[in-house]
Amino acid sequence: TKQESARKRTIEQELEWVRLNASARRNKPKARLNAYEALLAQDRNVKLEQVQIHIPAGPRLGSNVVEARGLRKAYGDRVLIDDLSFMLPPGGIVGVIGPNGAGKTTLLRMITGQEHPDSGSLHIGETVELAYVDQSRDALDPDKTVWQEISSGQDQIKLGERTVNSRAYVSGFNFKGTDQQKKVAKLSGGERNRLHLAKLLKTGGNLLLLDEPTNDLDVDTLRALEEALLTFAGCAVVVSHDRWFLDRIATHVLAFEGDSEVRWFEGNFEAYEAFRHDQLGADADRPHRITYKKLVRG
Repeated sequence: TKQESARKRTIEQELEWVRLNASARRNKPKARLNAYEALLAQDRNVKLEQVQIHIPAGPRLGSNVVEARGLRKAYGDRVLIDDLSFMLPPGGIVGVIGPNGAGKTTLLRMITGQEHPDSGSLHIGETVELAYVDQSRDALDPDKTVWQEISSGQDQIKLGERTVNSRAYVSGFNFKGTDQQKKVAKLSGGERNRLHLAKLLKTGGNLLLLDEPTNDLDVDTLRALEEALLTFAGCAVVVSHDRWFLDRIATHVLAFEGDSEVRWFEGNFEAYEAFRHDQLGADADRPHRITYKKLVRG
């Protein structure tokens, strides 16, 4: 209906405003943020019926998930990570933030074993089953349709331990009707991201590593992903520049702060932002060019 279309446009406009105003929670009146939350509340039931992402849970996660001790990683003469220690919480959602090139993806690749630290240790718990959604959206086959790419042409697909109707699963990522027959080559950036998520989340696991999952996502899928993560039974590590999204889901923050320093913070993004502001004052709001420690060779 026209009313629903107008409401959706308003939500998308307000989401753009929230995303563009990183310091809105401190410096802007709360009224606009509160109005946006009210719009989302009105929209929630309708949208979650239409777009519903299900992330299959793996086996029960034990108390030992990932433990890092004294991690150090350098490329060339640049030290990306220096003396980083943390323990991932079994039921937590960890938001990973920092500028491009800081080492966020490198950290995920060390957890998966695709890369190794120069020094320090990284212990993965015995019960951990990893699901990694990277940024390699170019790996999608341009000649296949959306449905074929996700289902491999099968009417029924395995979703974790369950068997489900493949078209219903694809529909949950906001590919409705004829959209499932679109060729991958014709998809927009946001559609490619949705397809990539749908394809890689099928297997499930109890530790999710998501590298920039919110890039170019429409508001419906963004809300569905948020709901899926909040109800996920395991642990999730989410790299994102979308501070609003992290504010809503993160229980902990891993912040690449520059000069090869990475801070482990218990609390959501808003709490971390307030902590940084207390530390640095107005300087916390200014963009900074990323800096690295120089590697000193013995």
